[in-house]
Amino acid sequence: MGLDLGARRIGVAVSDPLRIIAQGLPTLEVHGRKAVLAALASLVEEQDVARIVVGLPLRLSGEEGPEALAARTFAAQLAGRVHLPVELWDERLTTVQAERTLLEGNTRRKRRRQERDRLAAILILQGWLDAQAFAGAG
Repeated sequence: MGLDLGARRIGVAVSDPLRIIAQGLPTLEVHGRKAVLAALASLVEEQDVARIVVGLPLRLSGEEGPEALAARTFAAQLAGRVHLPVELWDERLTTVQAERTLLEGNTRRKRRRQERDRLAAILILQGWLDAQAFAGAG
């Protein structure tokens, strides 16, 4: 499962059983940490998730800011809740890439807001899946 964390929404993606392709799930609205952790725990069970990849929002320089610290904290809390491996994955520019993709598809503004986080989660998970496939091929 891949997650794109945001203050208001969390984009969610899962992979196919062969871990080749990421696909989006409905975006979660954030209404408190406990509620989000409970919702994610339910999704983990429903989707038979074995590992979670959380986007780590690094600065363009590669340095970590407050958002990265928040992602690390959230990942640790989630790992404690679901008792699964939770990894952090560099998500630099995934939201920009998602927005650009939606603009190129002539997606309306309201729809873009709804889809941006889901698409960013897909990009995060797909990047992780591709890196794992590449590492396994070598």
